Amino acid sequence: MSNLQHDPAIRSLLERMPKNIQTTFTDEQLAHLKIAIGARQWGNHAVDCRGVVKFFKYRYYYVFLAGRNRRELSAKEQKIARFTQAVFLSLAVTFTILFTLLVLYLIKSALGIDIFDGYSFGVWSWFKGLFN
Repeated sequence: MSNLQHDPAIRSLLERMPKNIQTTFTDEQLAHLKIAIGARQWGNHAVDCRGVVKFFKYRYYYVFLAGRNRRELSAKEQKIARFTQAVFLSLAVTFTILFTLLVLYLIKSALGIDIFDGYSFGVWSWFKGLFN
């Protein structure tokens, strides 16, 4: 048995074949198989969700992968990544600020403090209505 037949990727491929076929590959053929399947290997991901859904007479597969990107990005990809990161950061900061303001407004209203006499945004009434 050659060194290539001990390779995990090649071993996995060969195990899916009949025994009489497994032994017919030369080292050169195994090397080319390793290159061919090596291009398709995804590696380990933090999230790796795969499945099959049957829809009438057809079966569809789905794959959801997520993890750290270890590829070198082109200039265009880096620009898109920075823009996407800026959008998500802006949304997170906006949500945090709005949520903090809401909590502070609810605390103010619960303590009976009025900023403008005779005027209410209606948030306190809405909030109390949720629990009645």
